[in-house]
Amino acid sequence: MSAGAYQFSTTESFLCGGLAACIAVTVSNPAEVAKTRLQLQGELVKGGGLKVYNNAFDAMIKTWRNEGIRGMQRGLGVAYAYQIPLNGSRLSFYEPFRRTINRVFGWSSTDQIPITSLVAGAASGVVGAVIGNPLFLIKARMQAYSPALPIGTQRHYKNSFDALTTIWRTEGIRGYLRGMDAAILRTAMGSSVQLPTYNWTKNQLVGHAILPGDSVWTFLASSAVSGVCVPADTALTRMYNQPTTKLPDGRVVGALYKSPIDCLWRTLKTEGVLGWYKGSLAHFLRITPHTIITLTMNDVIRNLYKDFAWGKSYV
Repeated sequence: MSAGAYQFSTTESFLCGGLAACIAVTVSNPAEVAKTRLQLQGELVKGGGLKVYNNAFDAMIKTWRNEGIRGMQRGLGVAYAYQIPLNGSRLSFYEPFRRTINRVFGWSSTDQIPITSLVAGAASGVVGAVIGNPLFLIKARMQAYSPALPIGTQRHYKNSFDALTTIWRTEGIRGYLRGMDAAILRTAMGSSVQLPTYNWTKNQLVGHAILPGDSVWTFLASSAVSGVCVPADTALTRMYNQPTTKLPDGRVVGALYKSPIDCLWRTLKTEGVLGWYKGSLAHFLRITPHTIITLTMNDVIRNLYKDFAWGKSYV
């Protein structure tokens, strides 16, 4: 069987993508803990308030000194659970979405057309964001928690199951949906650039014989241009972690922000445009290895799966 003749099923792609992302998050999680805390530092305080962490490296060093490896990898368990629906969906639905959109407009399903690639990337990201929202919510709150140097609203969950039951008890079903609009905005923006850029770059490198298709350097070079940093990530963290209040009608709502746009606007008014980019270095330190490892390992795992399932005959 030739490589081009076989098409991975959506389930196979989902599982390969989820496993690849779990490997990546093990490496990137410490930087995400730092990013989360930096994004919450000085929230809605003019002038930024008292600085607990000076920068990404300072945040990681202080977390290590005060909380050890447990603090550095806070939220890792639920991060694993989250990566499977998020990146499993993004990496498995991207190609089916792209091919379907191409066919709808009368183009060949194999053509890499920028606009359909952007739409497919955004759509696959939205699917992952919706499915994984409760887990991302828990992850953000667990990463924000610090018994030594608290920043922002603090919620101490014993574990993921405790978080799920606590949210259900205190916030109801709406609690699991909190911040979903921000998650959709952030993930759609990232995925619309990340996946098409990765695939386009890889095709260019192989198509122009710059690097062979099975070279690790091809995967690394393709992945390196995929990372993006957007203010939507700051809005997402703050929407998830904001304190809540109970209205007279019984509804539990966010006490600080009504929507991601409202969050960005309030942040801009009180902290200036730089408030949108708090934790940017930590975000870069997270997204770069995470993107490279996820997309690289996704290709590696798919090839290993082919070897295991069908042997070398597919080459």
